[in-house]
Amino acid sequence: MKAIKTKGIYFALVFVLLTSYGCKDDFLDQAPQGVYSEAALLNKKGIEGLLVNAYASLDGNVAGTGGIGASVGADNWIFGSILGGEAYKAGVNFADQGGINDIMQYATPASNPHIDAKWNSIFDGIARANQVLKLLPGITDPAVTAADKKRIEAEAKFLRAFQYFEGKKVFGNIPFLDEKVVDFKVPNTDASGNYVNIWSNIETDLKHAYDNLDEVTLNVGRVNKWAAGAYLAKAYLYQKKYTEAKALFDAVISGGKTNKGVPYDLAANFADNFRISTQNGKESVFEIQHVIGDGGNTNGFQDAILTYPNGIAGGTNSWFFRPSQNTVNTYRTDANGLPMIQGYNDEDVTPFETVSDQEAFTPYAKTLDPRLDHTVGRRGIPYLDWGMMTGVAFTGPPGESITNGGAYCGKKFVFSKAEFNAGLATRVNWYISSSLNYVAMRFADVLLMAAECEIEAGSVDKARDYVNRVRKRAAASPVKSLDQTANAANYKVGLYETVWADKEAARKAVRFERRLELAEEGHAFFDLVRWGIAEQFVNNEYLPKELLRRPLALGGAKFITNKSEYQPIPIYALTQSNKDGKPTLKQNPGY
Repeated sequence: MKAIKTKGIYFALVFVLLTSYGCKDDFLDQAPQGVYSEAALLNKKGIEGLLVNAYASLDGNVAGTGGIGASVGADNWIFGSILGGEAYKAGVNFADQGGINDIMQYATPASNPHIDAKWNSIFDGIARANQVLKLLPGITDPAVTAADKKRIEAEAKFLRAFQYFEGKKVFGNIPFLDEKVVDFKVPNTDASGNYVNIWSNIETDLKHAYDNLDEVTLNVGRVNKWAAGAYLAKAYLYQKKYTEAKALFDAVISGGKTNKGVPYDLAANFADNFRISTQNGKESVFEIQHVIGDGGNTNGFQDAILTYPNGIAGGTNSWFFRPSQNTVNTYRTDANGLPMIQGYNDEDVTPFETVSDQEAFTPYAKTLDPRLDHTVGRRGIPYLDWGMMTGVAFTGPPGESITNGGAYCGKKFVFSKAEFNAGLATRVNWYISSSLNYVAMRFADVLLMAAECEIEAGSVDKARDYVNRVRKRAAASPVKSLDQTANAANYKVGLYETVWADKEAARKAVRFERRLELAEEGHAFFDLVRWGIAEQFVNNEYLPKELLRRPLALGGAKFITNKSEYQPIPIYALTQSNKDGKPTLKQNPGY
């Protein structure tokens, strides 16, 4: 009888690496992964269970990788937001989770435990999807209909493509392993030593999902036809196949529906995307589901465990993932309510890190985009329903925020007090988890990606319409004062009424709008890389001022072209790939 393990490809736990960066011991106390007989899974319950298991891998929380493993999910707060200049790592002290420091400084060693965990989580998810695809043809259980097999295959291929997409964004040069692979030591280069390009494999899986999935799904959280189509369009966009991407985005925008059959649209209020009560709404294209109260809290928002602000739910020790001053400054608006694409960082939205709670403080009085105060917690503004954002209660020990983390706290992935009181979030000592989902793709993201395609292969004016649609919703989403009688700050959001001068002006406007709309959601760095402006932004726009603001945290940070775009392939993965005395995997350039 053949055994099936739920972990596979290039998967190894290097506990010396994991523990050397000061992660919490509790996370290392994990039960071993189960082993199942193949025969026991060749039925409806077994194959559906394996498919659910593949969905469960989306949170990145691979068993055994500990607190580090709970930091590498698809929300990419490290690899997308921190690397993209949206946030600092910060921390209870600068050494805790120290591997993130190296990543933040664009100096990741191949032995970094966080890239180990990210690699593990990606290939673990791929292995789970491949298990489904491998067993599916052999099922003779009459309870598994032809329609079931069609759906299960399409869902599994989408999930596999999703994980490979993650691998392409973070590591770049990864091998492709399908369900037929027996020897897992597959090279990431061709016979000439050139890196293989697996985009065609990702496209094939996503197209199969798009062609074979229904609009309405069995359960909330499952992928449907339109989500698969949106991701296929995104894959085209990443390769600059603008014509193909535009055609598919057009179809998604005009006819796409949620997995509950509701036509896609923007939520009425920007904040609805980040509240438990409004999850899986009309703006949700693909949403990673979380829940607590399942007996072990293993299905909660694990990836945010380290990122909740100090003071939430009575906590006293979480200060990771602190929004950067650069990001806060992007929300300044001009007299017409438009973003200051040029010069946004010339003036700071007033921070408060050197002013104690006992001292008078005057908040920034000029006009701002209200998305700032849905995204970032800042002094003088209500922090959800927890009360007024203050300094000491949210910033930690004296000197901590000034030298490492800055004056602000993340807000999008934080549960409200009402949600906590309703039992939808929990805290046990330092451990926090919630039922708040992560929306991996929402309709606003689709509109802005479609705007990029319109600029390159369609109508620049149509791109402007898409951007204005997003901005109109922002204007209708002010944050209110504690008593709900007034706006919490001086908000002003205008529309682009004037035709953009040329394609370059249009590109800058769309790219800046993505920063405003999707800040702290894990997309920023990958956008910079695919636009080809990562080095320009990091070295010329972000670091010159941030190195002065956060000298200890950022150290000698510098983006190196043709290296820093991707993380190194983990040393252990190279070692595990040894075949005939040498690794089949080739390290990324510069490492």
